[in-house]
Amino acid sequence: MDLAGWLGAPDHWLVRLVFQKALALVYLDAFVVALVQFPALLGERGLLPVPRFVEAVPFRSSPSLFHWRYSDRLLRAVAWTGIALSACVVVGIADAVPAPAAMLGWAVLWILYLSIVNVGQTWYSFGWETLLCEVGFLAIFLGNAQLMPAWPLFVLLLWVLFRVEFGAGLIKMRGDACWRELTCLYYHHETQPMPNPLSWWFHRLPKPLHRLEVLGNHVAQLAVPVFLFFPQPIASFAALAVVITQGWLVLSGNFAWLNWLTLALAIPAFDDASLQRIIPIGAPTGLELPLWYAVVVVLVSLLVVVRSYGPARNLLSPRQRMNYSFDPLHLVNTYGAFGSVTKERYEVSIEGTDEAVLTPTTDWREYEFKGKPGDVMRRPPQFAPYHLRLDWLMWFAAMSSPMYHEWFMPLLEHLLEADPHVLALLRGDPFAGRRPRFLRARLWLYQFTTARERRETGAWWHRTEAGEYVRPVALRV
Repeated sequence: MDLAGWLGAPDHWLVRLVFQKALALVYLDAFVVALVQFPALLGERGLLPVPRFVEAVPFRSSPSLFHWRYSDRLLRAVAWTGIALSACVVVGIADAVPAPAAMLGWAVLWILYLSIVNVGQTWYSFGWETLLCEVGFLAIFLGNAQLMPAWPLFVLLLWVLFRVEFGAGLIKMRGDACWRELTCLYYHHETQPMPNPLSWWFHRLPKPLHRLEVLGNHVAQLAVPVFLFFPQPIASFAALAVVITQGWLVLSGNFAWLNWLTLALAIPAFDDASLQRIIPIGAPTGLELPLWYAVVVVLVSLLVVVRSYGPARNLLSPRQRMNYSFDPLHLVNTYGAFGSVTKERYEVSIEGTDEAVLTPTTDWREYEFKGKPGDVMRRPPQFAPYHLRLDWLMWFAAMSSPMYHEWFMPLLEHLLEADPHVLALLRGDPFAGRRPRFLRARLWLYQFTTARERRETGAWWHRTEAGEYVRPVALRV
């Protein structure tokens, strides 16, 4: 049997190389985020400690290495291992070793990150975490530069991209009426979870351009994904449309690595001839597709096809679920974003004082966060693809009472203790490492300044107090 002729994709050797390096960069980013933030958020003394979680949730419901044992030292070892393996792919070491060894390295990456996600609780509840797990699983079986690529795996990667884009398009059409009325971007750039340095400018675009943006989004998410499966050059043009629209999102907001991973998923829709116009590298001759590899590819493809029933049915359902996993290994999932758009932006501020007695004239000092809006004079910063998990959850906190956010009161407790690990997640500590006596939280309505206000005051925002979020609290003596 001519396995290479049946399963081989010799025109995707460069495509595989570029895709793997792009995915490895996303993995690298994700493991760096875990290294820096995980201990404060989920560590032994974190806001939602992993040891407490694994005691309550069985392994079969949330498979993770940390069910065996958790310590902050072990977490850091896991993160550093992930960083090292990702770097090996980026610099080409994974292509210099035998293919089974390279596949083992990808498998370790997947197991390590799955272990983090499955104990990450609300801090790891975002769609791009599940997406990285699903794509990371498929990447295990792509082989390396010493094997001929197999076309079924590229089709499976495009099936992921199709669900990401088409699912997001459907959830919008089924959700907020402003998507159907083409008006959602009147608000979105101002109210998105974490604006970036260009968001003010995007928000101030004329309304006809906002309507055109929404219309373009519908075309990109509901029509373009179908053409990813067409012959060349149609598939390449569809992939280019995905690249352009994702690039637009990168310019307009901080969405962690979601857009970058989606950009990486567009790469398999190209062929080597397309990429060689930018990267003039040719495939080596004499590549083989051995029997063991063909068997693995067929079995993995059958597994994904079977597991795709639920996600495919979800796309057709009027009660479509967004960012949902059908199994604890996150093998085949549903995706979607911004089925509804908030029309007003509320932010929670946390303030402290070191005064022993509270009076109407108490001097309250505000904690500043790294990414979320605070100081109205500060330009929204650029952090993506790095993910500021605490800042993102603060955006959700402002939408409802702190009782619905199990991490919020522990956050105040750790700030009252002047926990250095939690303080490191903030932009600055107004008490320079000392414990405040009291903390409180207030709710504010934030709005981008007008062009005139921006010229006259230099402010990016103006804010209006909307009420008390948490009354003054102190540590028990």
